[in-house]
Amino acid sequence: MIDVDTPRDTPEQGADAPDNTRRIAAIWATAVAVPAVLIVGAVAFVQINRSTAPEADPAPSASGPIVVPSTAVEIAAPKLSPRATQVCLAVTSQLPNQLRDLPARKVSAGPEQNGAYGEPPITVACGVAQPKMCATVDDTSGTCVPLVSDLLVMNQVCWHFAEGAGKTTFTTMDREVPVQVVVPTSYEKRAQWANEFSDLVVETDKSITEGVPSGCFPA
Repeated sequence: MIDVDTPRDTPEQGADAPDNTRRIAAIWATAVAVPAVLIVGAVAFVQINRSTAPEADPAPSASGPIVVPSTAVEIAAPKLSPRATQVCLAVTSQLPNQLRDLPARKVSAGPEQNGAYGEPPITVACGVAQPKMCATVDDTSGTCVPLVSDLLVMNQVCWHFAEGAGKTTFTTMDREVPVQVVVPTSYEKRAQWANEFSDLVVETDKSITEGVPSGCFPA
């Protein structure tokens, strides 16, 4: 950097001045020679890498469908009333052939009321027992839904959920015929998997208000 306030040193009068012609010629010779050396070196580097570097891995191909066992998924099929049978047929007729990336699977009984996907299987069952709210806060019988239970309202469907034995069980609380979705704990964000069925429940299984806990409705 040049300080504009400080005068530059100049050759003393009478001193021998450098040969500017030779100096300029040397600079130009260096400026030409250096890029040439760099170019030759770069070409040699590329050639060496081409001969020694391993072949690039091929672009990854699209993964195929998830493979699931051909055996049927064990699931209960309780006897249904004529009305429940009608509703469950409407529900199962709308079940997708694939749940996200999980293919549908055969069920051991009641395909008109049950469905299953993936491995470990996520199951959906229509016509299960209607959950009942406990009468008192201290009821620990396990035969009713505790009054302090958390309820999930997802896409206009009220779900009760319970953890246990490597799975989370989601059961509708506000539908004419209860629908239950069981999601193994190996799946993340299990409530979102259950919510995959909310829209078809709304379309095929009408809502009820009698006996439905207040937590199923906006305050």
